[in-house]
Amino acid sequence: MTSLICGSLAFDSIMSFGGRFSEALLADQLHKINVAFLVPEMRREFGGCAGNIAYNLKLLEGDPLIMATIGKDGAPYLDRLEQLGISTRAIKTIDSSYTAQAFITTDNANNQITAFHPGAMTFSHQNTVASAGTVKLAIIAPDGRDGMLQHADDCVTADIPFIFDPGQGLPMFNGAELLHFIELASYVAVNDYEAELLVERTGLDLGKIAQRVKALIVTRGELGADIFVKDERLVIPAVPVEHALDPTGCGDAFRAGVLYGLTNDFDWPTTGRLGSLMGAIKIGHQGAQNHVLSREEIDDRFERAFGYRF
Repeated sequence: MTSLICGSLAFDSIMSFGGRFSEALLADQLHKINVAFLVPEMRREFGGCAGNIAYNLKLLEGDPLIMATIGKDGAPYLDRLEQLGISTRAIKTIDSSYTAQAFITTDNANNQITAFHPGAMTFSHQNTVASAGTVKLAIIAPDGRDGMLQHADDCVTADIPFIFDPGQGLPMFNGAELLHFIELASYVAVNDYEAELLVERTGLDLGKIAQRVKALIVTRGELGADIFVKDERLVIPAVPVEHALDPTGCGDAFRAGVLYGLTNDFDWPTTGRLGSLMGAIKIGHQGAQNHVLSREEIDDRFERAFGYRF
C-alpha cells in the first residue's frame, strides 16, 4: 500500500570545528560579530524529512511516494531516489531556486551553529495531493508553511487519513492553525519538546489532543515513546544501542515504522515497537540515510528486541 510523504528534501552540509566557539567570541563584542571558523572536516548528506522517512520505509519494503519540491541543483538527489527504487513522480523541480539546505558547524564541545536555507521548500504548495493518485495513508511532515496547510486540506478533500508531524516547523503556526491541523488529522506525531509547545499553543493537554485523533504519538528519545489512544497510554520501550553516533533523522526513522505498521494494519504495540527499532537502527550511523539493512535483518533485530516477529 502506498504511503504519501509530504515534506522536505534537503542537502545537509555538516562541518567540524576543532576548537570551541566560545573561544572565538568575545562577550563584550557580540553586537559586532565577524568571525571565521576553520573546518577541515566536512561531509554532505542527503536529508529532509520526506527523504529520510521514505528511505526508512523503503528499507521495510514499504511503498513510499514523496511529494516535495526540489531545486535546480537537485539532480543528484533525484538520481539517488531512483537508484533506491523510490518514485520521484510527485517531486516538482523549482528551476528558480536551490534545494533546501542546512549548513551545520559543530565544535568539539558539541555546540552547533546552523544556517538553513529553505529554497525550493518555500514552493511546496505548488504540489497537490490530488495528483498523487491512490494512496492508503499520508504524512504531513515539516515543509513550506503554505504547503503544509494546503496538503492537510487536500488530504481531507481526497478522503486520505494523515499523520500530522509538525516537527521543527511547529513554531510557524499559531494555536488556531495547530488546532485546525489536529481537527483534520487522523494521527499526530511529535517529540517530547514539540508536545510541550503544542500544548502551550493550543491550550489542550495531551489527553484532550488524543481525544480528537485516533492516536497521539510522543517520542522521547532514549526513554522510548508514548502512544495515546483515546483514554489509553501505551509505553513503548526504546531499543538499546551499543553506540549512539548521530541522532539526526531518528524521529523520521521512527515515523517510517509507524507508517509501515498503520498501512499493514498492525496493532499499536507492534507499530510503536517497529518505530522504536527503526530509530535505534538509525542512531548507530552517521547521517540520516546511511544505514543499510535488509528486511530480513530488520525482522531479526525486531525479534531479538521484542521476542516475536511482526
